[in-house]
Amino acid sequence: MYTIRVQNMQFHGHIGVLPEEKKVGQTLQVDLEAVINAVPVDDQLASTVSYGDFYPIVEKIIDENHVNLVETLAQKILTAIKQLDSRIQTVTVRIRKLNLPVDGVFNNVEIEMKQS
Repeated sequence: MYTIRVQNMQFHGHIGVLPEEKKVGQTLQVDLEAVINAVPVDDQLASTVSYGDFYPIVEKIIDENHVNLVETLAQKILTAIKQLDSRIQTVTVRIRKLNLPVDGVFNNVEIEMKQS
């Protein structure tokens, strides 16, 4: 087994319950971690899971889903990545929302969700 991590993918999304979030949107950062139940035995891409497939899947989900909850978005990403390849054992996704219309001083809000 081994782990693939893709960190700080950035997107613009319209995720949230506040009117400002739905209209203007905000920057989202996504980290994805996939535990692969395989060991590449040769130097061929087919012997592993291509991390190059992760970004377009996440991008499409964010573009097509203007949901209220970031947790809903995380679940959609988990499901899509897990279905990509049967060798993917566990998927963890972290989504950070930046530039939130919330009073206070902080860098971001982040959720983490895992699916085995």
